Amino acid sequence: MNQAYPGDITNVHGIRVGQQHNDKARTGVTVVLAPKEGAVGGVSVRGAAPGTRETDVLRPGNLVDHAHAVVLSGGSAFGLAAADGVMRLLAQQGIGIDMGLARVPIVPAAVLYDLSIGDSGVYPDAAMGRAAATAAAKGVVQGAVGAGCGATVGKLIATALPQPGGIGSASLTLPEGITVGAIVAVNAMGDVYDPTTGECLACAQMPDGTPVHAEGLLYGFGPAPQQMRIPAPGSNTTIGVIAVDCKLDKAQANRLADVAHDGLARSIRPVHTQMDGDTLFALATQRVDKEINFVKLCYAAAEVTARAVANAVFYAKL
Repeated sequence: MNQAYPGDITNVHGIRVGQQHNDKARTGVTVVLAPKEGAVGGVSVRGAAPGTRETDVLRPGNLVDHAHAVVLSGGSAFGLAAADGVMRLLAQQGIGIDMGLARVPIVPAAVLYDLSIGDSGVYPDAAMGRAAATAAAKGVVQGAVGAGCGATVGKLIATALPQPGGIGSASLTLPEGITVGAIVAVNAMGDVYDPTTGECLACAQMPDGTPVHAEGLLYGFGPAPQQMRIPAPGSNTTIGVIAVDCKLDKAQANRLADVAHDGLARSIRPVHTQMDGDTLFALATQRVDKEINFVKLCYAAAEVTARAVANAVFYAKL
């Protein structure tokens, strides 16, 4: 991969991103802010070891259909506390569902496991979440930052060393004028591939620098089977947000999040394992009132998700 894929999720109208991290502890948080009025939200959890907050509220059939922010965090389940800081900040700004006596912001969140990198006793908290939300702006810094600060990939081979993951983002604008963007924190057990060329961008390496592809385990080459490591449940996980600026209802937003996982499958091998908590959220900011082929929109969501994964590794290596 000679150059990064273009764009980022903040090219979608109404979307801003803020990030904070602790370099020494190698953990952090990434906050995706919706417009003040919120965005129609959806969610899809495909990994078997997720750590999440406010996912059920986004599912079809439940009352609330808007989210005001999404938090992606390191720190495993401890990192869910970062959403508290975001929620309190938004409430103080008058953002959230009007409940008469108070406004209640809807802030879904998902976490990844980075406790084995850096300091396992330090993890994102409400203060870090608030700081990230306060810093939210247009433009996304990518690589080993925010929720991707301590992210790694290629963790299936016991005798090999994982490689850096990180935060990646990408976007594209369809001919109809609708922009589709994604931001992904890549902390996968699997290897990362360029979705266009098929080139392996990151996999485990032996101490002498020799790359070891997880796919070799399928065909009997590479390290001996006894050297294969099955990480603890939840010790990996790729999490992200897909955003569009067109009008979607809640069922469509959920479907968009579901199909966007195809982008993970194109760029991460293996993916959606029982050791990963892979979770994607969708936000529709409702600005563009144009007819759009929903198949095309879902195709674009999967494409930008795959590109964002590749960008995470590209920038982490710089």
